[in-house]
Amino acid sequence: MFSLTVCDHIMIAHSFQGEEFGPAQRLHGATYAVEAEFRAPQLDRLNLLIDIGLAKTELRRILDSIDYHNLDELPALAARNTTTEYMAFHIFGLLAASLRSGGMGAGGLAVTGLKVLLRESPVAWAAYEGRIGEDSQIEGHSAEGGAG
Repeated sequence: MFSLTVCDHIMIAHSFQGEEFGPAQRLHGATYAVEAEFRAPQLDRLNLLIDIGLAKTELRRILDSIDYHNLDELPALAARNTTTEYMAFHIFGLLAASLRSGGMGAGGLAVTGLKVLLRESPVAWAAYEGRIGEDSQIEGHSAEGGAG
């Protein structure tokens, strides 16, 4: 299996619901390094997995929808605990939809697997990975952000 990874970063604000989160129930900020690893069993005729420029551009386009935002105020994320794990799942869904729709070119259509990893710090991170084309859900929410 071949893989190609692109990365970027975001800064967000959010709060969590539930006593388990202690002081994080209050509004606070987070900075994430975001890595998107694209996987495919073979390379194209040019020996590429995916156009790295398109992958970087599309990751940035998706991240722009949440970068420098209070996630509690975004309709797609309001009333959810936007934990690092959940945000990896959410970004996975947006990238998977872009791959399936051709948003990352012909190479993107051949991608069979994707892993999205969010690093909170050098010692803590979370990820979500799955096959492209399979429905992924967390408690009734599809990876593309809608109710399932």
